[in-house]
Amino acid sequence: MEFNSTMLIILVAIFCARIIDVSIGTLRIIFLTRGMKYLAALLGFVESLVWIVAISQIMNNVNNWLAYLTFASGFACGNIVGIWLEEKIALGTLIIRIITRHEADDLVKALRTEGYGATSIPAEGEHGPVMAIFSIVRRKELPEVIALIRQYNPNAFYTIEDVRFANATFSRLITSRRPLAQRRPFRLRK
Repeated sequence: MEFNSTMLIILVAIFCARIIDVSIGTLRIIFLTRGMKYLAALLGFVESLVWIVAISQIMNNVNNWLAYLTFASGFACGNIVGIWLEEKIALGTLIIRIITRHEADDLVKALRTEGYGATSIPAEGEHGPVMAIFSIVRRKELPEVIALIRQYNPNAFYTIEDVRFANATFSRLITSRRPLAQRRPFRLRK
């Protein structure tokens, strides 16, 4: 096996192709689980096309163990890049469940003031009465909501889950930074 500039270009191409195809594959799976089937299909087409390019270079260099290592390294890095991209895109809607043993009126009021819907109900926990608060927000707004929870009730227990479908329209499920006149209704899929 001779290592030269051509071989270096091939190895870099394999590595980059694997990062691209695995990143696209990660996004494709995430979009598929969120019901975005047409976007997932388009990404699947691109993913398989890039994978064919990468694997053809492996087949052309079948005796080169560096090509195998580069292929596997590109796969590993592609997972990290794909998840990073998905976090930056932050598509989707979340439900946040907040359970608190303390008075929660200030937290509910703060959530509503910032434009987040909040439903609160009294409940019974293992050690007595609690307040359960539910809010549906866009993923991009999650850090702001968590900051409000920590500010108004730092000891609250909360869980966060993806919302795939809902059967209602939430006109207040919007970015709270825009004036009310510029807000547009946000529809969850039926």
